[in-house]
Amino acid sequence: MAIANDAASVPTVPLKDRWAPALEKLERTLSPLGLGWIVPIIRLMIGDRPLQQVREIWRGVLIPVIAIACFVMLWAMLAPRVVTSLGAVPGPQQVWSQAQVLWADHLTERGKEAAFYERQEKRNAEKLAAEPNAEVKWRSYVGRPTFIDQIVTSLKTVFFGFLLASVIAIPLGVLCGLSSTFNAALNPIIQIFKPVSPLAWLPIVTMVVSAVYVEDAAGFPKSFITSAVTVTLCSLWPTLINTAVGVASIDRDLINVGRVLKLSWTTKVFKVVLPSALPYIFTGLRLSLGVGWMVLIAAEMLAQNPGLGKFVWDEFQNGSSDSLARIMVAVFTIGIIGFLLDRVMVALQAAVTHGPAR
Repeated sequence: MAIANDAASVPTVPLKDRWAPALEKLERTLSPLGLGWIVPIIRLMIGDRPLQQVREIWRGVLIPVIAIACFVMLWAMLAPRVVTSLGAVPGPQQVWSQAQVLWADHLTERGKEAAFYERQEKRNAEKLAAEPNAEVKWRSYVGRPTFIDQIVTSLKTVFFGFLLASVIAIPLGVLCGLSSTFNAALNPIIQIFKPVSPLAWLPIVTMVVSAVYVEDAAGFPKSFITSAVTVTLCSLWPTLINTAVGVASIDRDLINVGRVLKLSWTTKVFKVVLPSALPYIFTGLRLSLGVGWMVLIAAEMLAQNPGLGKFVWDEFQNGSSDSLARIMVAVFTIGIIGFLLDRVMVALQAAVTHGPAR
């Protein structure tokens, strides 16, 4: 009986307290991805400060949903009243319908590709069965790029250009932040080239790439290199400037500690300078990736290089009744991808710096 009484007297931990550590960890994980609103819903379900969670859900979920709903309703009401040479501006329903058409078109094209390779493999197998030493040919499928293919092409290009810009900008930014002399020498160049439009860079890049780049030797198409280099030239400046500011803002005591410990220049940079400047560097990287994504669409459109920009221009030139709706599908796709790229950078910053990122 005493044992039973002792067991009954042991206090039970409330459910919300037991879940508290896991929910805090979940919130730190989801917030950089823009999914922090999930945590208040879970807290409300387990009875953790209901009024506070309702306020968080209202601010983080319901207000954005209401704003989007109002935007869609306003769009649906005003779109039919604006008539262009291609007809009325498409509303949400027409845009969604064209999005489904583009997806179905992609699936159809992938089905044709699979059938092409299946026929080729069957034909070669029959040829080898009849004559084992026969020479068989394997050809790549050459089909019309779909909307999804254009998205993949643009993503590959922007990441290549962004990585190239980062490789150039971060070391230069570190040197500018550590050396006032180097900063004074580079600053005029930065101020001159930073405002230059991608439309000005593109003809120069196109001519230079055509003159010095050998496509057969490198393996990448010239159009890909042209777009990527244009992205690099326009997107490296935010990272360079923010890196320089971050390095110059490091607490001088840390630099002095490195001198006292007689750290080598390389050790000082990688152990002291870069970790301290990471928040500034990531801010620059986020800005550079956003700039690069915008620049890429313009470059693809002007140079007619494969990608979303070319898709938009082709639809504009097509002039069919569905062209406007397809262009709007591309506009929303560009915006959503830009948002997701920014969220990826925020999540990466939170993982690397172990600090809050918004």
